Parts: sequence; structure tokens; C-alpha cells
Amino acid sequence: MKNILYILLLITQITFAQDGFKKGNDLYQNAKYADAAKAYEAVLEANQESAELYFNLGNCYYKMHQTANAIYNYEKALILDPNNKEALNNIKFAQKQTIDEIKVVPKVGFAKLLRDFTGIYPFETWAWITISFAFLFLLFFMGYYFYQTVTIKRVFFVGMFVVLLFLLMSISAAFFEKSHFDNERPAIVFAESADVRSEPQNASATTFVLHPGTKVYVEETLGNWKKIQLTDGTEGWIDKQAIKEVKD
Repeated sequence: MKNILYILLLITQITFAQDGFKKGNDLYQNAKYADAAKAYEAVLEANQESAELYFNLGNCYYKMHQTANAIYNYEKALILDPNNKEALNNIKFAQKQTIDEIKVVPKVGFAKLLRDFTGIYPFETWAWITISFAFLFLLFFMGYYFYQTVTIKRVFFVGMFVVLLFLLMSISAAFFEKSHFDNERPAIVFAESADVRSEPQNASATTFVLHPGTKVYVEETLGNWKKIQLTDGTEGWIDKQAIKEVKD
């Protein structure tokens, strides 16, 4: 009986999400951006999410000139679909509306080369690549085991080690990307004006001030304070109410 109720509840939620998403799309097409945003938010409140939903919600807020909300939802879309070209493109337009101009300091050396390589795909894709190489390795092993011709056996033997090398590389890339994803904590500034201080207390000196839409990375949480880092490497402490983490 519980299973039947659960299935009915699931079907109801999916139907509600589809109806809410369609309603939001229709409202957006009629330039009713505030109402469309409410429709999309209602779908999220029903615990239904997708990259497309966050992308459309970001578009609504962009049309309403709510920069922080727009960038936040584009970032949420990119968490679910890192290669979403539309979200990557629109977030650049939204960032042009922000006040703060934070430079991006590129990484150098081996760390940069490693990140450039593993960052080609998200960790889920690397996992599927690993499975493909594992299957290919099995095929080469079977060929080596069953074929009797010496030349063909050598080909399969060499192929096994080549595939094994790629298999180990893909496994390493998957683990590296998963670790990077888990440890990276992006957040968006929502406060109209947020003081970033040298220490986690109001009495400490203000190092700099941030404004809505600026992206930061959370490194540590201490009480009501969060230690953040900007893309230029600058660090400081900010009131946790001033920002909203993307991976909440």
C-alpha cells in the first residue's frame, strides 16, 4: 500500500512539475517575467529540478534586472550541466551588469595542465569513459585469450596495455574532477553592499566591499562568518547572510 501511495505521489509531483514548467514557459513568452519566475520557483519547491529549469529561471531574473538571482540560477544550471552553452553565454551578459570588476588570475604550471585536461568533461562523463575503456580492455583480453595465432595474440596483448593506460588515466581524471567538484564551493553575493573583513568579527577592518552578482568561493565557515576567495586570489571574511552558496 505504501509503495502504491509513493508511486502516486511521484506521478503527481512529476505532473505538477511538467505543468508548472509549461506554465512558466507560456508566461515568459508573454513577457510576464515575474509570474513566470513564480511558476518556476513553485516547481523547485516541489523538489523537481533540471538545468533547463534553472536556465529559464535565470532568464526571468535577467529580464527583471535582478542580477544576483540571474547569475545564481545560471550557476545552478551549470552545476547540473557544465557544458550548457546557453547558460555559459547568458551568464557572461549577466556579469556585465555587476558593479565589481574582479580579475581572473590564471593558474600556471602542472596544476593548470592537469585541471585543463580533467576539466574537459565533468566527473560523470569521465566515469562513463572509464566504463567504456574497461569494456574495451575485456574485449582485448578475450581476443588475446582465445586467438591462437601468435601475431594476433601480440596485437591484442599490446592493445590490452594501451587500453589499460587510458583506463587508469580516465579513472584518475574522474576522481580528480569529483574531488574538485566536492571541494569547490561557489557562492553569489546578494547583499546590496557587503563588507569583506580581515577577521571574522565586526570590529575588524574592512578589506574591500562587494556588490550583488559577484561570484566568490567559500573556503571556511566560522559561526555567522564565511571565509571567501575571489577569482583574483583575494581573501577575506563576509557575513554569511550576504551570500548564497550555489551548491546549497
